[in-house]
Amino acid sequence: MTKAQSEFSRTITTRTISEWPLDLCSALFYSFCLLSVHRSASRRSLLILRGRPERRVQALLRRNALRKPFYRVFKQQQEKEGEREMHSLKVLVRARRSLPKLGAFPHRRSFSAQPQVLVDGRANSRTAILNRPSALNSLTTSMVDRLKRLYESWEENPNIGFVLMKGSGKAFCSGGDVVTLYHLLTEGNIEDCKKKFDTLYKFVYLQGTYLKPHLAILDGVTMASGAGISLPGMFQLATDKTVFSHPEVQIGFHPDAGASFHLSHLPGYLGEYLALTGDKLNGVEMVACRLATHYSLNARLALIEERLGRLTTDDPSVIETSLSQYGDLVYPDRRSIIHKIEVIDKCFSHDTVEEIIHALEIEAADSYDEWCAMTLKKLREASPLSLKITLRSIREGRFQTLDQCLTREYRISLHGISGEVSKDFCEGVRTRLVDKDFAPKWDPPSLEEVTKEMVDFYVSPLISEPELELPTASREPSV
Repeated sequence: MTKAQSEFSRTITTRTISEWPLDLCSALFYSFCLLSVHRSASRRSLLILRGRPERRVQALLRRNALRKPFYRVFKQQQEKEGEREMHSLKVLVRARRSLPKLGAFPHRRSFSAQPQVLVDGRANSRTAILNRPSALNSLTTSMVDRLKRLYESWEENPNIGFVLMKGSGKAFCSGGDVVTLYHLLTEGNIEDCKKKFDTLYKFVYLQGTYLKPHLAILDGVTMASGAGISLPGMFQLATDKTVFSHPEVQIGFHPDAGASFHLSHLPGYLGEYLALTGDKLNGVEMVACRLATHYSLNARLALIEERLGRLTTDDPSVIETSLSQYGDLVYPDRRSIIHKIEVIDKCFSHDTVEEIIHALEIEAADSYDEWCAMTLKKLREASPLSLKITLRSIREGRFQTLDQCLTREYRISLHGISGEVSKDFCEGVRTRLVDKDFAPKWDPPSLEEVTKEMVDFYVSPLISEPELELPTASREPSV
């Protein structure tokens, strides 16, 4: 102990400092520390003093900088502060537990200090990282809005050659945050719902007309609008962890965010099959049907990203070469849906959902194929109205451009959330994702009760709302 510290210990007793405030004790401790370590302390010793007051004291005691009586007074003051804080905390906890009983919070929303979209910058590229791993990176309006602003700025930046997108955790993107959308609708907040679709579809269009090479790393779950924000780009890298699907009809909705464009352009009638059943594809199958451009094992992703991070180019062929160097050549296994393309074309080429189901029933009776039975089960579990709207949307998408498909999907989405004809979307989300009773009460309850006028209404132009405005004149001047 230094002479100055010894003198202080003799003159300042426990009794005289017992009423000192905690902040003053901390300040004195800090001063004594400077006296004891200013000559010989290392940089680490100084840095440790910037923490909380109790950490300062512990550090000083380890260096014999303070006497135990002084530390004991500090601890007494700290315990008093702690008791007051604990009492306040208990009051808050009791109040919080009582609020749901009063109906103050009809649903919970998560708040995170960490950004939901992260950015990784390299010399000549940028990577957008979807960062909601606990929600399988489902998209919120704020996430899509940030993505759109980032992509616009990167497109204008001459120092950026290409752009990547990936997800954190075990998913790429599970689609839109439909649970939040459901709660907004039940609260009557339809304007925020409209904004969600408007923002999402404009970003999908930006992706489809992006001027720079874009790579989406589809590692993990890639569902619904998660496909919409990745498939319009130039490159898609699927892995052995990829799970692709469009399950919207199971929640009373329709495949959107450009789905009617990319599904309708698949081989044969595979798009109709995927849209109406919500069946899954793995990474190998995505490459086989041209939904993805490349395939790699999950274990190689770090090497691929490192290789791409060193590139200084905007030439798509250079990126293509790098992806191919680390890619894997694989083939669908014998149970893959790809090997059933002939049966799919035979059954799903019909004009109506009823005819498709009838064709599957005949096929099931003739072949005793378990796949036919499972396909029929999925169709019968889905919303009858959604099935007919989805088939209409996919068929029209075969002869339309991306912007035309997005315009039609926007109309269907806004008519759907309005509830004018049916509230199947809210019912579907409730039964599968909120209450999870898996017993939906569809309206209409059967295909026979879904009229042509109902389907026509969903695809008809908006009357009381403005249409989706896409910048086709500036981004596609030749169209």
